[in-house]
Amino acid sequence: MTDQVRDVVCGMMVDSETVSETTLYDGKTYYFCCGGCKRAFEKNPESYVSDGEPNTGHQHT
Repeated sequence: MTDQVRDVVCGMMVDSETVSETTLYDGKTYYFCCGGCKRAFEKNPESYVSDGEPNTGHQHT
């Protein structure tokens, strides 16, 4: 069974066991669908974690 977690930037569900893009912020690991989402998070992490609401983010093409 895989552990699905939400990418806090775009809202996409990713598998925490196989995803390649992660970062540690404030003692918590965040998982991302791609490098672009990881970079966006790292530029301004508070904008993605401050309100606790899932982000519907942006579309990937």
